[in-house]
Amino acid sequence: MQRKEKHLEEEAMEDDGEIIYKIEVPANRYDLLCLEGLAQALRIFGGLDPIPTYKVANIGKESMLEMHVGKETSKIRPYVVCAVLRGVTFDEARYNSFIDLQDKLHQNICRRRTLVAIGTHDLDTIEGPFTYEALPPSEINFVPLKQTRNFRADELMEFYKSDLNLKKFLHIIANSPVYPVIYDCKRTVLSLPPIINGAHSAITLKTKNVFIECTATDLTKANVVLNTMVTMFSVYCERKFEVEPVKVTYPDGKSFVYPDLSIYNMNVPLSYITGIIGVQLPENEVASLLHKMQLRAVESVSENAEVKFVVSVPPTRSDVLHPCDVAEDVAIAYGYNEIPKRRPASLKPLPLSQFSDLIRSEIAMAGYTEVLTWILCSKREISSMLNCEEDKSAVIIADSRTSEFEVVRTNLMPGLLRTVGHNKDHPKPMKIFEVGDVVLLDGTKDVGAVNRRHLAALYCGANSGFELIHGLVDRIMEATGTSFVSPGDCEGYYIERSEEPAFLQGRQAKIVYKGNQIGTFGIVHPKVLKEFDIPDPCSFVELDMQSFL
Repeated sequence: MQRKEKHLEEEAMEDDGEIIYKIEVPANRYDLLCLEGLAQALRIFGGLDPIPTYKVANIGKESMLEMHVGKETSKIRPYVVCAVLRGVTFDEARYNSFIDLQDKLHQNICRRRTLVAIGTHDLDTIEGPFTYEALPPSEINFVPLKQTRNFRADELMEFYKSDLNLKKFLHIIANSPVYPVIYDCKRTVLSLPPIINGAHSAITLKTKNVFIECTATDLTKANVVLNTMVTMFSVYCERKFEVEPVKVTYPDGKSFVYPDLSIYNMNVPLSYITGIIGVQLPENEVASLLHKMQLRAVESVSENAEVKFVVSVPPTRSDVLHPCDVAEDVAIAYGYNEIPKRRPASLKPLPLSQFSDLIRSEIAMAGYTEVLTWILCSKREISSMLNCEEDKSAVIIADSRTSEFEVVRTNLMPGLLRTVGHNKDHPKPMKIFEVGDVVLLDGTKDVGAVNRRHLAALYCGANSGFELIHGLVDRIMEATGTSFVSPGDCEGYYIERSEEPAFLQGRQAKIVYKGNQIGTFGIVHPKVLKEFDIPDPCSFVELDMQSFL
């Protein structure tokens, strides 16, 4: 791509115009966010360089730098990880890349510094051991980066409210009674995370030894960020690819040494890789393709003669979490365009989808119009507005931006009632239905919740009665081939009196199918209608469609 990136017309380009390449990097490949990592990946892919081996310097405990964590930090940013790059040689390009990588990580995995904040310092200007504390802002004084005078922390927050780059981070700690701060042994401030570093320890082109600290609310991401920083720039160290560790001691006395640059191994069957890709590849070719992607692979044979690979994942590849990631890397190295296209063997609708379409068609032929409502709703809409207590089975959205979207719906009634309430001027009767998923907490599932496909229909009009919605229930059951039986019979369905607070007493019933309750129908309670600002009576039915499959 030529100067189009600079928004210059092609006609204005000269013969010696600068060539600019636009490279799209996957969001989880943090090692490709800087020129060093990108160049290294390309050279390894092309067979020009071997896969580097990163190591932690073997230094004695008496020589190891220490970071002591104060107990007050648990109130705001409880974790910190550190490392040292010794004998670094910077030039302008390397220095700019070093700063640029921090910015990219802050925007990406660090989630704009809310999860992790990176601080880099000239180690020759400070002296350990270091302390990570949380103090009232009035007790923190230092000269921030690119400034010449001393600021108190609360004054600094006011000062940066007009700074275009830093004001977007102020909210992270602004309302906290204590601010995180890092000191050296002489009480020199290194940084006020996640806002700004101190001017005293600023990195320059002449810096030779770099101290890196990452404060965080997420320890896993802090380790990924630290590993990315040190692996990418240890190439410029006097001892190439070697990083000096730092000991971090927490208030409970537990100590940890960072960074952790260990390699972890993963067993991946050859059949799993070729099955996902759809191409039969020999073992040696798969191992070669993985090597191109910076993954060492050693072939092994199990007791049942199955070929497996022991794949070694380096600290630069934090994105490799599962055998499917290994298979994806093989496909990338092999070339997506080289994989032959084929029609999936199982090209047919899922039973639940096919059944849902059948029911949609039947209800539509009964004169009902399908609607699609939000899967998120407010807590009130599934509790007090339905004349019932708080639903403990609801999945609650963390840090919801609006009161209208606080939980995932546990039934379809609020959505249909809200639709009617917003369309009061529509000619009556109004007959609408929805087929959609609800979500319920379920501790037996690995994700802690389960989706269930529900059907709901609502009749709104002056003559809305129990018999109208009962007729629709009978039609749905007839369409599913389910016969009406006597109570207690487990071969079909029957209805029994129910006591649901969302319905009018004595004008409601539960649907029992093969001995299990699968739904409820009846006249909606006037209190519920008032909550949704509906002046006309409504009858409603909702049932669990997956009970039929």
